[in-house]
Amino acid sequence: MYYVAHRLFAAHDRALAAQLAHHLALKIGEDQVFLPFCDTDEEDLVADVKGRRIFELDRERLRSVRAFLAIVHGPSPDDGVCMEIGYAAALGAPVILLTTDFQDYSAAPHGPRTVFPDPLLDALATRIVRVPLLGTAVRGPATSRFADFAARNHAQAQYATEACVDAALQLPARLPTMSVPAQDSSTVYAEPSPYTAAHYALPGLTTITGVTILGPTRFAAVEPITAARHDWDAALSSARIVVDGSGPETPPGAALLIGAACATGRPVAAYLPRSTYTHAVGREPNHRNLMVQYGVDATLRSADEVTAWING
Repeated sequence: MYYVAHRLFAAHDRALAAQLAHHLALKIGEDQVFLPFCDTDEEDLVADVKGRRIFELDRERLRSVRAFLAIVHGPSPDDGVCMEIGYAAALGAPVILLTTDFQDYSAAPHGPRTVFPDPLLDALATRIVRVPLLGTAVRGPATSRFADFAARNHAQAQYATEACVDAALQLPARLPTMSVPAQDSSTVYAEPSPYTAAHYALPGLTTITGVTILGPTRFAAVEPITAARHDWDAALSSARIVVDGSGPETPPGAALLIGAACATGRPVAAYLPRSTYTHAVGREPNHRNLMVQYGVDATLRSADEVTAWING
């Protein structure tokens, strides 16, 4: 099963993902491609707890994924997509990331650059398909510059989806099995939020004794992608993972690690002292993204709850 992940919440995002899934299905057959929202019939799905049911349906596909294709754009990657990327990568599935973003990212004005705002995305990608430039279009006598600009964007999207499909079809027939690191019961990995003033510290950690608290190294590293791989291994070898979910949406690194912990059975909690909720017809209120909400074992609201969860 080839899983196509994408931001769900605007028509143009869903249309681009459908285009990618369609081109892939033409090559390998519709029954080999899973497209969330479309294949869970999300708009018309009826369930007692609809958000949880959507999470369960998507997780079932993730557990049998042959390859994972994700559309990732901009300085704020979708947290649900990042959760799914982390899940697939932790199970050893190849991850192909498609972006039409023309920006690079760095932690300092002249620091090392990465394709994505969090180097962990670069590190987890088996292949990055990047199409940053507009396509070409011939302007006819009856068109405007706006129609011409739209045509150039359509051409870019067309080329990007075709390149992503080609990358998926070039994956080897047999892929190596990824080994899951053994857990070290004396360590806890703590992932802070880049959106908070503390940035590199979660509340409540200084009062914990008897465990080693590990944290990210990638944001200040000379080689951020190498450091990101180290962070990934450190998180997956820890007995517990706690992430700070503060921000406009769950930070990419936090969402990636939630997905990885969910896939491998590691306890994971999200510190979220204040949350906005999302609402949709027939669905219970969710903490912004339902994949993140149901992927964690606990949502922590205070420093005392962080301490208690780690000590528990």
